[in-house]
Amino acid sequence: MDDNTPEEGFSEFKNGQLGLWGVAQIAAGTGLAVYAMWVGILQPGFRKVPLKLQVPYIPASKLQVENVMALLKGRKGGFVDLGSGDGRIVLEAHRRGFAPAVGYELNPWLIRLSRFHAWKLGHHEKVSYRREDLWKVDLTKCKNVTVFLAPSVLSLLQEKLQAELPDDALVVAGRFPFPDWKPCRIEGQGVDRAWAYSMQAQRQKNFAKQSVPTPTIQ
Repeated sequence: MDDNTPEEGFSEFKNGQLGLWGVAQIAAGTGLAVYAMWVGILQPGFRKVPLKLQVPYIPASKLQVENVMALLKGRKGGFVDLGSGDGRIVLEAHRRGFAPAVGYELNPWLIRLSRFHAWKLGHHEKVSYRREDLWKVDLTKCKNVTVFLAPSVLSLLQEKLQAELPDDALVVAGRFPFPDWKPCRIEGQGVDRAWAYSMQAQRQKNFAKQSVPTPTIQ
């Protein structure tokens, strides 16, 4: 876990200590430029991560964030964003009353960028960004979870979520849906669409499948 404080992160920005990777991460902007920067500069830092689990950093659009929050409307308690990127979804969740609001991200520069954004908005003491492998995060007490990850990751992540999350948890996926789950609600259109999944409904569905007797051949 990266324990740099927001003030230390801001100092790196101000004093030019970020180096090539840090400058590239901030200057890249969004969309294809970010993806190109990931491939050329940032991705080598993830060589120990299996290729199918590597997720390029593409910031969520304002509409995507709005759609995610619409699906979480009326819910309370803690909030977790797995693969939190630049931290904007965590900040919005905090603004909507979720507490604690935590983001897990493996990329150290994105963690620094997230903390800088939180510091700039005066929320650095109210949100948390942790450099931690999402596969090792304990989700047993999480009730509001968001993910903006690639389909190859979602197909594996759904097993972890189903094994660890409580029945009253709600999972919201942005950009891509979970391949084997049935959403309880959908918000938005096209690339801005978000899908909500009830863990209780998902477990009931799986239980029903397992309860169907296998036909025998006479």
